[in-house]
Order: sequence, then structure tokens, then C-alpha cells
Amino acid sequence: MERTATERSTLLREGKAISLIAVAHFVSHYYILLLPPVFALVKDEYGVSYTGIGLALTAFNIASAAFQTPAGFLVDRIGPRRVLIAGLLLGATAAATIALVPGYWVLVAMFAALGFANTTYHPADYAILAATVSPQRIGKAFSVHTFAGYLGSGVAPACVLFCTALWGWRGSFLAAAALGVAAALLILVFGRVLNSAVARPQAQAKPETAVGWRLLFSAPILRNLFFFMLIALAGGGLTNFSVVALGALHGTPASVANIALSCFLLLSAAGVLLGGFIADRTSRHERVAAFCFAATAVMVILIGTTDLNAVLLIAAMSVGGVLNGVIQPSRDMMVRAVTPPGSFGKVFGFVTTGFNLGGMVSPLLYGWLMDRGEPGLIFIFVAGFILLSLLTVITRPQPTPRADRGEAEALRSVNPLDNKTSVSVSR
Repeated sequence: MERTATERSTLLREGKAISLIAVAHFVSHYYILLLPPVFALVKDEYGVSYTGIGLALTAFNIASAAFQTPAGFLVDRIGPRRVLIAGLLLGATAAATIALVPGYWVLVAMFAALGFANTTYHPADYAILAATVSPQRIGKAFSVHTFAGYLGSGVAPACVLFCTALWGWRGSFLAAAALGVAAALLILVFGRVLNSAVARPQAQAKPETAVGWRLLFSAPILRNLFFFMLIALAGGGLTNFSVVALGALHGTPASVANIALSCFLLLSAAGVLLGGFIADRTSRHERVAAFCFAATAVMVILIGTTDLNAVLLIAAMSVGGVLNGVIQPSRDMMVRAVTPPGSFGKVFGFVTTGFNLGGMVSPLLYGWLMDRGEPGLIFIFVAGFILLSLLTVITRPQPTPRADRGEAEALRSVNPLDNKTSVSVSR
């Protein structure tokens, strides 16, 4: 009876932690898609070009790429809960400033601030999940976290347009700011369950920093950085350019292409939840990822080389969406497998910088291909990046399970000089 009560208490604590982190991740993805739905309105109000408005998104990605790894070190130093609350409040402040203070350069500066706030989410979220969720359920926890982000991306355009219809585009930014403040208050009031993810003693700061940078520049971690960048390069082609590329290549109506893309995104979210169950039932996460990458590459090549009718196109994109979602928890588990205890903030902060690096490059690459009249090459490049991702998965060394040896010894086991990846992470 006591064991049952203990188990219920553990599940309740983990459920609260996962729910709070899911809310924060939802907000982070909502903020990422705050501007695109009102591009035209903002452009007209400030009298600038689309390139000028796009500069705000470039500032966002540059700030995220530059400061996400330092944010990871801060998470491991002072604890993730405070960093996460600060990020939510900073993002809300930036959105409110855009709404209340007119000026084009204010817009650009505040999107840089939004990018800076965005650096806190991944390091803090993953550090909290790793510290509070049992190993046998960590795959599901990662899947719920990723699903919440996909959900934020999915509902943001409709919500922003709805708020804009009611209060104008500035009102939609104020509503987004209120959402961030509400999330921060939720974590502040109900977030005591997150306090198990605590920082280590301040006295260890200097050696921790030195070892931390050696860890980040070790081969296993750099491989994961490259892996995340390839995922972003492939995803950027599908989500941002598939509609225009299909129209130019096969004459696909924009309505059909948009339905296919929506199915891809929605079923990616569903696939994430399925991937969480799979991730908790296998230790060979690279096999799951490899199969999904291979099948997705086939789907992309088929779409790019064959003029599919509406039903087949939507079906192919839907299958690709499920596979794309299934990959995500296994992706996170592979990073976890080479991360020593106490280093989740800095490692996930570093490797997810790959998303920002890919996000900065992909619009320029695919836009250049469209300008050259080569829409077919977009799908070839996407498939190529997917296959490179597959290559990084199947060639990675396998961690050797070990008993928990304490943090200092675990840190030594990921030695950038001998390229060993024999880290066990048992919580």
C-alpha cells in the first residue's frame, strides 16, 4: 500500500513539473510566430520592405544563437526555475514594448530581446525534466515538452490574427505579453515542484566552467550540434518553402499545398507523443531516428520529383509529419545519453543553438534557389540534409551503461581528448 501511495505521489510531482514546462515551451514557440501573421500590417505602418521586417527575425535568431550556450551555463549555476521565469518575463516585456512604443528600430531591438529571452527555454526546460522525471518516463516527458512547442507554433497564427481583428496588431502583441506574464506567474506560484533541479555549490564555479567548455567542444556534443543544425536546415525548407516550391514546380494550388503543410505540422505534433512512448521502450534511439529519417527522405524526394494529385500529396505530407514527430523524443534521448549529470543546461543550450544556425542559413539558401528558378532543388537539398542527419545518427558511438559514479567522475567520462561517450545518466 505504501509503495502505491509513493508511486502516486511521484507521478503527481512529475506530472506537475511536465505540465509547467509544457506551458513555458508553448509560450516560447508562440512568440517565435508572433510577427509573420502580421507582416503586411507592420510593414505598411513603418513604411519598410519585407526585407526590413525580416531583419527583426534575423535579430531574434542572432541573439538566440549568441546567448543560448551562456544561458545554459547560467541554468547549471543558479538553477533553471529562476532563469525560466526571467526569460518569460523578459519576452513579455519585449512584446509589450513593441505594442506600446512606436518605431521601426524599437521593433528590431525588441525582437533581439525576444531572441535573448528565447535562450532560456531549452536549457532550463531540459535541465528541469532531467532532474525531476524518472528515467523510465523521461522519453514521454520529452515528447510532451516538444508537443507543447509544436502546439504553440500551430495555434499562434490563428490567435494572432484573431486578436488583430479585435484590437489591431499592437493588441495582439499585448495579448502575447499577457500570456508570457501568466506563464511566469504560474511557474512562480506552483513551481516549487521544480526546485529539485538545483544548482551546484558556488565554490565549484571555476572548475565547472573549464570542464563545461571542454565538454561542449568534445566530439559527441559537437556531433549533436551539427545534427540539430541539419534538422533545422531540412525543416526550414519544408515548412517555409514547400508551398511556393510545389506551386512553381508542379502548379500545385496554394490551397492544396497549404492543407498538405498543415497536415504535416499537425501530425508532427501527434507523432511527437507517439515517439515518446517508443523512446521509453527502447534504448536504441538511433535506430528509431534512422528509420524515420530514411522514410522521410523518400517522401521528400517523391514529392519533389512526382506531380502528385491532392489526395496523394496530403497523404505523403501527413506520413512525413508523423515520422518527423516520432524522431523528436529519440533525438532528445540521444543527447541525454552523452550528457553528464549536472550539465543538462549547458549541453542542451549548446546543441539547440544548431536550430538557430540552421534558421539563419535556410531562408537565404532556399530563397536563393527560388530566385534562380530551381524549386525542384529545394526538395533535393531537404532530402540531402535529412540523409546527412541519418549519417550522423548511424555513425555515432554507443554509450556504455554504467552505474552512477557521481558527477565528477561522470564529467571525466566524456573526455574531449579521448572521444569516449560512456556516460550514464541515472536519476
